[in-house]
Amino acid sequence: MFKCIALLRRRPDISHEAFVDYYETQHARLILRLLPGILDYRRNYVEREGAFTSPQAPIDFDSVTEIRFADRAAYDLFLSKAAEPDIARQIAEDEANFLDRAATRMFVVEERASAPAA
Repeated sequence: MFKCIALLRRRPDISHEAFVDYYETQHARLILRLLPGILDYRRNYVEREGAFTSPQAPIDFDSVTEIRFADRAAYDLFLSKAAEPDIARQIAEDEANFLDRAATRMFVVEERASAPAA
């Protein structure tokens, strides 16, 4: 498995509820339709109440999005498809409806799991 994570911030003029609704009903469907090779696509929405916060490290995003692929080649195909002008335009236009695009951060991670203590 190969995994990337995106930290996404909603536009300041829309509510958390509107952000989640748009992402779930519009944007996620668009991404799955346009981009190949996605095996798992999860949106984790930040719940501010009860979060550990500090002035030195504020939570400045609203979603931790996880996208899994079979391997690096599938991820590379996903990236090349996303860079095609027509697809890039469609994604950018849709993101402008709900995201603060300048705050988007996307990166590859190496995931490791630990078994719970006995």
